[in-house]
Amino acid sequence: MPCPTVRDICRLLDSLAPLATQCAWDNSGLLVGDPDRPVRTAALALDITPAAVEAAHDAGAELLVSHHPVIFHPLKRMDPRDPAYLLARYDIAALCLHTPLDKASGGVNDALAAALGFENAVPFAAEGDAAMLRTADVAPVDAPALAARVANALHTTVRLADAGRTIRRVALVGGAGADFLPEAAGAGIDALITGDAGHHDFLDAKQLGVTLIAAGHYETEQPVIAALARKLEAAFDLRVICLPQTSPVTFLSE
Repeated sequence: MPCPTVRDICRLLDSLAPLATQCAWDNSGLLVGDPDRPVRTAALALDITPAAVEAAHDAGAELLVSHHPVIFHPLKRMDPRDPAYLLARYDIAALCLHTPLDKASGGVNDALAAALGFENAVPFAAEGDAAMLRTADVAPVDAPALAARVANALHTTVRLADAGRTIRRVALVGGAGADFLPEAAGAGIDALITGDAGHHDFLDAKQLGVTLIAAGHYETEQPVIAALARKLEAAFDLRVICLPQTSPVTFLSE
């Protein structure tokens, strides 16, 4: 069986996480490289950092698939340590699936739901940005117990705003999902689990009566990388490697 091209892999992933569904502000797609290049080794990472590109190069990868776009804002210059520069230098294509993978069935938020053990999770909405959200019914639990469950499942430290009520229905969205608090409150959600949240998000959550659990941007999105690798291995005869990465955030205690 001939090895797939970058274009072949793009087509497959577009069928799973259609680029047409990306948010207006996003920049998903094939951002670097030749679509006709054959791929024998594909590397996967949440973030395309200089270290990730070097690791992909050392592994002989022709393609690096990531969640976060390697080019997000317009580039006015590049220096030799910029990831996009390194990709071009090493002739490695970059396919980035950001918000399409957030919304997709089997994508970021289904992988997060599986990691948390929410087997009955379903999409909150059929389309639009709220299609990223998943909701699930849970056995009645208080906020500290749910926060501990999330921390243990994701091996991380969480931040919690306890709205003070028993939780029976949760919503979850990886990454920076605190903007969905009003939708969650309006739908009768008792708790929102996400990655990032700011000070005022926690204040708003308490005012809205929704417990807010922030478990880390990296930690809530990283589970999708293994799921994506399995999809590529099932579809193509190629070597697929998940590059080792850790959160850029370190938690320190006194």
